[in-house]
Amino acid sequence: MAPRLSGFTRASSLGPISEFMDRHGGSFTRALRNVDLPFAILEQPDIVIPLREQFRLLEKAARETGDPYFGARLGQAVKGRELSSFGAWVCSADKLDGAIRRAHAGLNTMLQTSTVLTFTRRGSKVRWSIEFVEPETEGRHHNEFLGVSYMIDMIRGYAGRTWRPDVVMSVLPAGSPRQALEEIFGTNVLHGCGVPAIEFDASLLGRLSCEASASSVDGYLEPRVPRQSDVVATIKSVTELALHEGYPHIKWVASKLGTTGRSLQRWLDMHGTSFNRVVDGVMETQAKDLLRQSEISVTQIALRLGYSDPAHFTRAFRRWTGMTPSAYRSEQR
Repeated sequence: MAPRLSGFTRASSLGPISEFMDRHGGSFTRALRNVDLPFAILEQPDIVIPLREQFRLLEKAARETGDPYFGARLGQAVKGRELSSFGAWVCSADKLDGAIRRAHAGLNTMLQTSTVLTFTRRGSKVRWSIEFVEPETEGRHHNEFLGVSYMIDMIRGYAGRTWRPDVVMSVLPAGSPRQALEEIFGTNVLHGCGVPAIEFDASLLGRLSCEASASSVDGYLEPRVPRQSDVVATIKSVTELALHEGYPHIKWVASKLGTTGRSLQRWLDMHGTSFNRVVDGVMETQAKDLLRQSEISVTQIALRLGYSDPAHFTRAFRRWTGMTPSAYRSEQR
C-alpha cells in the first residue's frame, strides 16, 4: 500500500507572520526553532514545506503570542494576491466567479496539496469551503482560519475592502466561545460545522474586479508543488528544504514527513532509488544553480552545501559532471 505522506504548502501561505508576531509580542525566530524549520523560509517564500509542519508552526506562534485565535488574527493581515504566483493569477480574473474557478483549478498544483476547495450554490446564497486532508491536528484550527481569511480577502478584491461574509463556519466544537472570533472577522461565526467555510450572496459572483492592478500578473511561475502520490518527489522536496540548514540527514527528512528513516528508505527502495541518491541529485542541482546564477566563490558554495572543505565538494562535483566547479562555471558563461 502506498504511504500516506504529508501534503505541501509554500511558505508564502503564512503571510506576513514574522512582522505580525513582532507586533504582538512574539518571536518568529523562536517559533521556527521550536519546530526545527530553516530560517530560509523568511527570505524565500516560494520554498515548499510540509503542511503538517505549517500546522505545528502556527501552534507554536499562538503559544508565543498567547493568542488562542492567532490564525484568525493573522488572517486579517494576509493578502490573497501575495500567495505566490498562484494568488496573483487568481486575483487577476475579471470577475469573482472566474477567480473562484481559478482557485479550484490551480490550488493543488501551484500552492498547496492536501487541501480541498468546495463551492455550492443554494438559491441566493453561496457556500465556499476549504478542507485540509491532513492527519495532523496540532495547530489545524489556526491554519483553517488562515485559509478562510485568504478566501475573504480574495472576494474583497471584487466586493470592496470593507466587505464581510454573512457567516464564517468553524469546525471548533459547538458551544465554543464565539465573541472573540466574531470581533476578529466582523461577522457571525458558527461552530460545530463539518468543514471551515464562508457564506455570501450569490449576486457577488458577477462582480468585476475593483482593484486597479487586477489585470497585471507576474509572468514567473514556480515549479509545481509535489503530488503526494509521488513518493520520490515528496522526499526530494523535503531534502531540498533540509539543504538550507546544511547537509541533509535522513532522520530529519523522515521526521518532517511524519515517518521513520527506515520506512522512508524502504519506500525509496521500492522506487528503485535510495536516500543517498536523492541527496546526490539535490546537491548536484543546487551546486549547478549556484555556480550559474551567483558570484559567490566555490569555497562559499561548498560550505553552503554542507561540505567541510572545498576539496570534498570539488571531488563530488567532478563525479557528477566530469569537471571541476570552476570549469563548469566558465563553460556556462
